[in-house]
Amino acid sequence: MSTLSAQTASQEDVPQDDKSLGLNERLALIGLIEEGIRLGSTDSPIVADLFSELWELVNRTVSGAKIDRLKPQDGTKGFQVFEINAETGENLGRLHMLYLKKPIPCYYLVYVEVAPPFRNHGLGHRILAVFKSFLEEKSAVGVLDNIIPNDDPTFDIYVKHDWSPAFAITGSEDAESDGVYMVYVPSAFRDRELKEPVTRLLHHLKRKRPAIDMRENELMVGRTIAEFKELYSALIGYFRKELDDGEPNLLMNFMFTRFVTKLLGFSHGIGQLLGYTGGESLGQIVLDPAVKTLPVQSYAPRELASNPSFVDGDTELWLKLGDTVKNHPARVIESLPNYRRPSLVAWMESRGRTSSHTLTIGDLMDIGFDPTRLKEIEIDGEEYIFERVQARIIRRIERKRLLFQRLASQLAGRRIRQTLLMVNPPLVVIRDRGNGYVLRKKVPGIHWEEAVEQLQTSPSLADLNQSMRVDRMITSTVSRATEMLAKLTNGEAEDLIPCITFFVPWNLESNQPKIAVDFSSQYIESIWIA
Repeated sequence: MSTLSAQTASQEDVPQDDKSLGLNERLALIGLIEEGIRLGSTDSPIVADLFSELWELVNRTVSGAKIDRLKPQDGTKGFQVFEINAETGENLGRLHMLYLKKPIPCYYLVYVEVAPPFRNHGLGHRILAVFKSFLEEKSAVGVLDNIIPNDDPTFDIYVKHDWSPAFAITGSEDAESDGVYMVYVPSAFRDRELKEPVTRLLHHLKRKRPAIDMRENELMVGRTIAEFKELYSALIGYFRKELDDGEPNLLMNFMFTRFVTKLLGFSHGIGQLLGYTGGESLGQIVLDPAVKTLPVQSYAPRELASNPSFVDGDTELWLKLGDTVKNHPARVIESLPNYRRPSLVAWMESRGRTSSHTLTIGDLMDIGFDPTRLKEIEIDGEEYIFERVQARIIRRIERKRLLFQRLASQLAGRRIRQTLLMVNPPLVVIRDRGNGYVLRKKVPGIHWEEAVEQLQTSPSLADLNQSMRVDRMITSTVSRATEMLAKLTNGEAEDLIPCITFFVPWNLESNQPKIAVDFSSQYIESIWIA
């Protein structure tokens, strides 16, 4: 058990009013703070406040948890749910399943989840044991698609509960090209010949899989929005006095900024989910007027900070940054000018704002993204960009840098049709105040998704895009580049491929794409991989 005892604090260090938060509320607020802090690497009063007897409380909550069988949800189109709930009401996890009548009675296990703080306490085994009893009671076959990697410690969790690979019944692995289907056979079916009905069942599931995934996406989006609403309520409750008194502090600004940036990231991500149509609107989360006016605070206050550190990269370039940046990276980097990407420039012009305008949390919601994440800096006459990333993905950035080093020679001079591929690797990675800061060269281009958005929404680009279909050209080029990278890495860095970004040439002054035109075709001159 890891706990922190509260430290003596002044009135300005931590509010003195009673902030009685439930377990899930405390866990949610801790989740907004950088991972090192969650592990107890600071003596901050707020962390002591939130951590106080926390893991003991988690253990008590888990031991007293009950599994509510068959808790259907409104409008879930056939989905049924088991929920793991604490005696105090906290939801600790759930199991989603879908009933299929033909060719044999079957419950398809769509998804099992246990909330992160409550994992490794046996709840996964408990809910699977209840599901097994349920299948026996209903005399129905259970089917699931085991996506747990072979090297994961929980890989054999289903085997321990008497689930078997489907090919042990069908005699063929052909039906499992998209996954590893596993089957639980209840005692009522163990003397029956199941090869033909299970084969038909797997074929039926494969045909229905897109529809099942779409329904599950809708459920997950709705559930995540509910969790954001609960987190927002926890923030409001914790900082109620400061909001009422109109006395914000850096900690409050930081926590609400973290909340909004996570919300915007989620908003961007759900648009890419299969079948998601926007039915669960983020408009359900309405910010308090006092919260909207808070200035953006993108790095942790000093009381939550750990010592700044150079993580990896070009040491000569690191030394050129100077002592001020090296000693106070977050403070200095965050004070640099924001990268003037086209969508930010358009927003500023539409609102009559100048570069000196201090962005507020309400501005972030209005813009739809966090423009403070990219900062411009000049070093020895060359232009660079600092990108702020979550501290937890720093290790992934390091792996990406090593991958780009290996790919540099393979990509040198390589083209996709006429488009030249170039690499813009991370040059320096710094960690400070709960963030990572990644330094790259500034390229004369913009992210390919923003380029496509500009082409499809900017009135000044409508005619160009209609005549040359530049958006399709960009999308096709990026798709081919992704395929090429997958082949070059030979699956070695499969998890990194989705994290690689692409930038296309763009004239930032005129907000125009840079397209090469020759006698036979037009194409993108180059594409940067970052």
